Amino acid sequence: MLIQLEQAKLSLRDLEAGINDLKASIKFDTLQQEVADLEMKTGEAGFWDDPQESQKILKVLKVKKSLLENYLHLRRVFDDVSVLIDMTIEEDDESMVDDVLADLEAVRKEYEEQRIEVLLCGEYDGNNAIISIHPGAGGTEAQDWAQMLYRMYLRYAERKKFKVKVLDYLDGDEAGIKSVSFLVEGTNAYGYLKSESGVHRLVRVSPFDAGGRRQTSFASVEVLPEFTDQNEGIEIRDEDLLIVAHRSSGAGGQHVNKTDSAIRITHIPTGIVVGCQTERSQVQNKETAMRMLKSKLLEIKEREHLERIEDITGNKMKIEWGSQIRSYVFMPYTLVKDNRTSCETGNIQAVMDGELDDFINEFLKLSCKGTEN
Repeated sequence: MLIQLEQAKLSLRDLEAGINDLKASIKFDTLQQEVADLEMKTGEAGFWDDPQESQKILKVLKVKKSLLENYLHLRRVFDDVSVLIDMTIEEDDESMVDDVLADLEAVRKEYEEQRIEVLLCGEYDGNNAIISIHPGAGGTEAQDWAQMLYRMYLRYAERKKFKVKVLDYLDGDEAGIKSVSFLVEGTNAYGYLKSESGVHRLVRVSPFDAGGRRQTSFASVEVLPEFTDQNEGIEIRDEDLLIVAHRSSGAGGQHVNKTDSAIRITHIPTGIVVGCQTERSQVQNKETAMRMLKSKLLEIKEREHLERIEDITGNKMKIEWGSQIRSYVFMPYTLVKDNRTSCETGNIQAVMDGELDDFINEFLKLSCKGTEN
């Protein structure tokens, strides 16, 4: 028992060094003053005279205050565990060892989460995320897999306390979905979820095959930062757009299959297609679809380092063998493995229930490695 606790103390020292580095990274004293100044500003007379500016200030305050409060909580729980370890050693209380080790692991996990949040290194990591899921070839089997992924991201969003808004939904022929697009709203939503962009491969015994044969299915996940006209200026010519109104399909609420309010927009030069069917009117659906199109064009422009939107050419993700970023195996064993980081787990049900933190954090560590120096 004593050996375990002494090792825990050594781990605690390393963890404290990391927490001190985290304090320096967030510029704790400056951050504390900024939060105080912003809170004072929100109480000034005339603060709401300019609602747009007020909302910007409140958004900045929310992010900074969350960063500050999360660090202070981490420091408190670290101090509590430190005291608990010393007390347990002093009293030679063997019954407390498991609790001490569990608390230490919880603090380490909280530290890792905050370190990753600070390391989010992309220009648009703080933005909301637009996610689109499309099944690969394979009919019902692939469409069912696309719906399983959709459920997985909904569960992840719930765990992170992100809000989800369905933008476009197309039912599968027999089961599953042909496509879905949805907005994930929350601090750093894009920063976390950008790691999910790519092809996801499933291996399982098909529930749609009476012979019980093993099937391999693919689905693509595309993750874009949500841009607003306030963030970026971009002009799209009317003559470059093909806009079609149609009836909604799928789980879209009271307007489904009642009105031709759904909108699908094709950007003719690139072949990019976006759609929205969940707003109240055709005008609102068109506005949302245009924001989606702008986000997609801007993301491609940034990723490919292009100077002009006109330089973008349509390039669809290959949804096939050899292009996957992650594999999900349900049989003959259970395994989820990320091909980019080699992170893996045998608890496939937990992953399908939205426990993606290990995969996302490993990807972010790899992506932001160069920014730590």
